[in-house]
Amino acid sequence: MATCPPCPIRPHRHTHWWQRPWVRYGALITLLALSGLVILALVREQTGTRGFLVGLGLAVLPVPLLVAAFRWLDRVDPGPWRNLVFCFAWGACAAALIAIVANSFATRWIATATADPASADTLGATVIAPVVEESAKAAAVLLVFLFRRRDFNGIVDGVVVAGITATGFAFTENILYLGNAFGTDQLTGDRGIASVTAATFFVRVVMSPFAHPLFTVLTGIGFGIAALSPGRHHLRRSLLPLAGLLLAMGMHALWNGSAAFGDYGFFAVYAAFMVPAFGLLTWLVVWSRQRELRTVRAELPAYVAAGWLTPAEPYALGSMRARRIARQYARRHAGKEGARAVARYEACATSVAFLRQRGRRGRAGAGFTVRERELLDALWHLRGVARPALEYAARATAPPAPRPVPPWAYGHGHGYGYGHGHVTYGPYFQPPHGPYAPRHPQATYAPHPRYAPYAPCPPPRPHPHRP
Repeated sequence: MATCPPCPIRPHRHTHWWQRPWVRYGALITLLALSGLVILALVREQTGTRGFLVGLGLAVLPVPLLVAAFRWLDRVDPGPWRNLVFCFAWGACAAALIAIVANSFATRWIATATADPASADTLGATVIAPVVEESAKAAAVLLVFLFRRRDFNGIVDGVVVAGITATGFAFTENILYLGNAFGTDQLTGDRGIASVTAATFFVRVVMSPFAHPLFTVLTGIGFGIAALSPGRHHLRRSLLPLAGLLLAMGMHALWNGSAAFGDYGFFAVYAAFMVPAFGLLTWLVVWSRQRELRTVRAELPAYVAAGWLTPAEPYALGSMRARRIARQYARRHAGKEGARAVARYEACATSVAFLRQRGRRGRAGAGFTVRERELLDALWHLRGVARPALEYAARATAPPAPRPVPPWAYGHGHGYGYGHGHVTYGPYFQPPHGPYAPRHPQATYAPHPRYAPYAPCPPPRPHPHRP
């Protein structure tokens, strides 16, 4: 069994003041706070105080649903909340401010140059707005991809980051549209279902709450596929996010231009493009999540052979149902702290599996050993609470063992031999043809010489003079 190489000692380097983390975090928080104050003032100026409050109350309704949906998709390897808070704040503050300023400036310039305000509004909605808005939202995905690369592992992460950013953007935009609609109703005296506010709420909140997330998710998928690409394919990693951004702009332009297709253009685009695209992307994300679970089941047995995990854990960690049962078991026997420990254990084990997959593909980077050791140490400290819960979950969700088949059931001369039906299997495995069939650890998980540095190191041994 290969052992982990010693952690390299890096020489101390003097860091400038702008390279310190607290300076970067402070600058980012200041930028988002100033953007939020400016966008708040602009929206309140356009809608008025009453319109702003009404728009805020109605626009906030779909936000918990959207955030919960994207958080549900990210249950296999949940990213830190600080990334999601940054993405939502960027979409609601910075991206919305960029969109309002750029769209207004471009529309006024086109109206002045062409002396045709009507065509300027149409051109601004179908050409300018999609390019500006999708670019502003994609900036958040790019920042997370570059500076939080450890938390960006594939398509699901790209979808979640992009979706949360677009949710924040749609939240601010809905405040503006609903506030303006309420102001129009105040002038005309319309109330109830026949009001402009009710129609705007139905179109933007009830029928199409996933519109902006659907557009930006295409950009996130491009970044997610780029994250899965080998490091040597630099051109592919650069073109895939750009292709996703162009698709997002095209879908956004089609959606904004649906009003120009006649009285039923909106419903035609909604039924012919938006609903099928939403279904296809939902299938893609669910398939990607199942692929992540298969990665967990395929990579963690190497740590079973090294002694870090028990044989039941890869099966339990590769099933969302088993994970849920493990957390419930820990909550019953160890309270909320036990459930949090199991959830932390599941997250660390999933990160180890993804890290090992990147190492085998040559994309782990220079900090592979240090990061792996951090995650394994976290698993080792949490094993006391997590292992019993995961073993219980593995027993509860294990497929039933096949019934012994007597030899006479096969007849004579069929070549099956005696005792074939009496083969039994462990409680955590299916028969040999199933996906969880036991395999010889040395034959399956022996590292190739190229990946020898990524062989898992053995767990720490207890001190001989300590109990």
